Order: sequence, then structure tokens, then C-alpha cells
Amino acid sequence: MSEELLVRSCAPTLAGLKTANLFNCPYTDAEEIKSAARKYNKILVKKGLRVLPLKMRENRALIYVYRPSRLSDDLRHDTACHLLRERGYTVGVPERCIIQLMQKLKADDEFPHEIGLFLGYPPEDVCGFIENKAEGCKCVGCWKVYGDEAAARKMFARYKKCTDVYCSQLKKGSSVERLTVAVKQPKEKENNRNEL
Repeated sequence: MSEELLVRSCAPTLAGLKTANLFNCPYTDAEEIKSAARKYNKILVKKGLRVLPLKMRENRALIYVYRPSRLSDDLRHDTACHLLRERGYTVGVPERCIIQLMQKLKADDEFPHEIGLFLGYPPEDVCGFIENKAEGCKCVGCWKVYGDEAAARKMFARYKKCTDVYCSQLKKGSSVERLTVAVKQPKEKENNRNEL
């Protein structure tokens, strides 16, 4: 997992603009991905981020880079709680929700579209996507928008600009560690992050 792939795929999360990003990463050896995740976690955990392989299959890993404190806030939203509860998640325990998401991804039954809640997408857009079977959205950017189109378009533009700036800075020699914005976590959350 190269720094270039991590920055290109996760700049808004590294910058603190977004809760999380998800990307596919090719690998030849499973230990290679686990080792890369450990390496990045040594750098990023102290800045309030985690790197987690959610699923590994056929030489491709689905990598989740997220801010636990923001995820906890996002999953407290009433609409998010309702949607997760309907789908059998343990609401109120973000770490357990991630484990349950991983189990759903590994089951290979149906893709868990509630994953948008774990990426910081607006709950109304995640619900709209599920209820409308991905049809009839107002616009498409980082996700399909069913709610506030103007706010979503502004956010898409911010994410794109952030990614462009971060990729440029990486090419000029900045490291992932230097590009990552630190977010102070309360002591309780610092302790909980080690449960995964």
C-alpha cells in the first residue's frame, strides 16, 4: 500500500474533512497488507485515524481509513441508528458496528449499502440510495445524493480540491504523517480505539 495510493484515496479523511474513505488495494501476500496497515497505524493513530483491512480476497484488500471520533458522532444520528438497528447492528458501539460490517462484507450475500454511514455520507442519502435501489438521485459525486444537493456539491468540490492539493504536496516530498491533520481524542475514545 503506497503513500501515493493512500493519499489519492483518502486525502479528505487525512485532512479531517471527512469521517472515512474506503479503497481497493492490490497485494501479492496477505501479510504485506497487514504489515502496511500496522505501519500506517503507528503513524496515524496518534493523529486520530485508523487503517483497517475490512476484507481481503483474490489479491485485493478493501482498506478502511477512518477517524473513530467522527464515526462515533456520525453513528449517533437518529436516522443512522434506525437504519443500522434495522440491519442488525449493535447501535451505540461503533467498534462493534465495524466488526459487524466486516462480517457482512465477508458473507458475500448482498453488499451492505449502509456502508455509506461508515464513510460519513449524509444518512438521508444512504437511506435514499437503499430505498430507491440506487435510482432517481439528484446528482452523483462521491456518493449518490437524495437530500441536500447544494451542500453535497460543495462538499464534493472541497474533497476534490483537498485531494489535488494533497497529491501535489506528496509529489513535492511531504509525507503522509505531515499531511495528516491531528484530531485530539477524549481519553475514553483513545482507550476504546485499541479494542479492534
